[in-house]
Amino acid sequence: MKVLQGVADFAAWRAQARALLQAHVPPHQVAWEDEAQPQLFGIDPEFTAATSVTSAPAIRVPPGLLDELRLAACYRTPGRWNLLYRILWRVTHGERQAMLAGDPDGSQLHKRLKSVSREAHHLHAFLRFRPCEPGGNLDYVAWYEPAHDILETASEHFIHRLGRQRWLIATPLDAVWFDGERLEYRRPCPPDWAARARQDQVAEDGLWQSYYSSIFNPARLNPQVMQGHMPRRFWSGLPEGKLIPLLVSDARAGAQRTGQAQALVKREGKRIRGSVERDGGSEAASW
Repeated sequence: MKVLQGVADFAAWRAQARALLQAHVPPHQVAWEDEAQPQLFGIDPEFTAATSVTSAPAIRVPPGLLDELRLAACYRTPGRWNLLYRILWRVTHGERQAMLAGDPDGSQLHKRLKSVSREAHHLHAFLRFRPCEPGGNLDYVAWYEPAHDILETASEHFIHRLGRQRWLIATPLDAVWFDGERLEYRRPCPPDWAARARQDQVAEDGLWQSYYSSIFNPARLNPQVMQGHMPRRFWSGLPEGKLIPLLVSDARAGAQRTGQAQALVKREGKRIRGSVERDGGSEAASW
């Protein structure tokens, strides 16, 4: 069995997979090393992408498969590259059902595609930029901890939303820096970028917390549904995250029955006097 060094990006894996296909190496004879879970047999020191058979014909894959494999490669799991090569091998050898959700391999592929797409949505929904001091080389900075490797592609969303603003997003593994014109992706995340993002993360955001507290409606609270839309793992990175347990506790303690937060219950309402016509007469009424 060939055991290859684990790769960090799709382009490197694609070069290795092409070489393996041209050398007619079936999936059961190759495995990619995972740093967290080393293989029993160790790395094959002789194999590199350069071992591809240059005289072999070009490998044809169906339209869309390459894009699906690229997206599925963002899914973090031990042995992620092994499934992708198995699907690629089967499809290029006539088993096109390997791409479909009804196939065992295709089912795993589509589950990973769905998870990666959902994680990209989480990035767009739960990332919180914090403003930087005026006069520096950044306008906004954010620290984020995604479950999958979606930062490089999903961060392009913010280019269209923020225009020429300059921003940095750092994660434990990688980072992106937009200088107003060009997006720079780095993996691993430079230590100074990570330090900058983490430093701004600990800053209190009183304005955002006040806003979230004022719009929180305890009467409509459903903790199970809320955590389905906003998983608990994101709370630590949100300005309002530390408020959520207290707001939920208050709702269960009585605010949910009144439909108001305790701060609003204690406020006195305005007294309005008006006249109400009853049976042809006039009667004073107050609320």
